[in-house]
This record gives sequence, structure tokens and C-alpha cells, in this order.
Amino acid sequence: MVKLSEFFRELEPTRQMSEAFRNCVFLALSGGFQDAYTYFTRDGVFANAQTGNVVLMSTNFMTGKWEEGLKYLFPILAFAFGVFVADLIQKKFKYSKKIHWRQGILLFEILILLVVGFMPKTMNTIAAVLVSFSCAMQVQTFRKVRGYSYASTMCIGNLRSGTAALSGFLHERKPEQLRQSIYYFAIILFFAAGAGLGGNLSLTFGLHMIWVSCGLLLVSFLMMFKEKIQ
Repeated sequence: MVKLSEFFRELEPTRQMSEAFRNCVFLALSGGFQDAYTYFTRDGVFANAQTGNVVLMSTNFMTGKWEEGLKYLFPILAFAFGVFVADLIQKKFKYSKKIHWRQGILLFEILILLVVGFMPKTMNTIAAVLVSFSCAMQVQTFRKVRGYSYASTMCIGNLRSGTAALSGFLHERKPEQLRQSIYYFAIILFFAAGAGLGGNLSLTFGLHMIWVSCGLLLVSFLMMFKEKIQ
């Protein structure tokens, strides 16, 4: 069995800050916050959980509620477009020396969410579309934690990967599998914390609370000025 001191020492090996667990914590908190924010303050639309939007869209379309169904279709399309835009930005600015392309996307995301915070309830559909677009750029840009593929704005993939790694550890007793499962379950925990915070703050204080998510992303942005972690 691996010693605890060695286990925790290996939790943060030298690598890019964008993959560091401490950075992923703030991204996951923000991802959960955004999903809860749009659901509770922007007409029950999910920012990240596009599966939920597909279910609600399809249900409304099949019952003849076309206008209600479109409310869920637009965020789905915006999410797809956000992935497309993030990929274009990576290709165009991957070797930029002035600022890392991932930081540029974070700034873009922060700007979008700042604007959303000013939008009244009459613009709920547009606000939900913008947040979904923002979330898609984030999930496309930050895809690894300590070298493991993960998602900072949703849980199902992380839950599957974490459970599979834990099952592997129970059968094979490889410390790396235990470390992997801990990362995935911790990300889910922080996503849930962000969602709980986002839901309660949004219900209590209203539409401007998306700015809390801006603050979380700003922390991630600033951390990334340190390219490597030791």
C-alpha cells in the first residue's frame, strides 16, 4: 500500500496550471453555479445539462407547445456553437505569447456573464442562450485534470469515470486508480457546491448573482498566469 504522504504528494505533479486540481475546483464551482442560476432565474432552462433541455424541448414539441419548446432548443444550439467557437479560438491563438488562449476564453466568458447579469426577466431566453454558449466554451477549453479527461460543467461523465476508476482500484489495488477516482468525485462535489450556492443566491438575491460566477472564473484566470505547478 502507498504511504499517505506519498499519495498526497503525487496529487499535484508538475504540469500546466490549466490542468491543476486547484484550478479545476473554481471551474467546477462556476459550472454548477451557472446551471442553477439559469434553471432558477431564467425560466427553468439548463445552462449545462443539455440532456435535460432536450427532454423538455421534445416533450413540449410533442404536446404542441412550440414556443415553450423553442425556449430549450436555442440553448442547445448555443452550446453547440460555443464548442465550435472555442475550437476556432484554440486553432487561431494556440501559440499566442501575449496571453494564453485559455485565459482569453475565460475573459470572454466573464464578459458574457457580466452582460447577462444586467438582463431583465424579459430577456430570459437570450440570457440562457448566452450562458449556455459560455458554458460550452469552458467545457471545450478545460478538458483535463491531472491528465484525466473530465468536464467542469456537468457530472455524468465524471461520475462514470470516477466509479470505473474506483471499481478498478477495488479489484487491482493500484494507487493511481484511487487517485483518479478521488479527482472525479471531488470535482462532482465542488460542482454540487457551486450549484447549491448558485441556486440559493439566485433565488434570494436575483438575476445579478451570475456575477459570483464571474468572480470564480476570475480566480481561475489569475491562477493561470503561473504556467506550471511544482
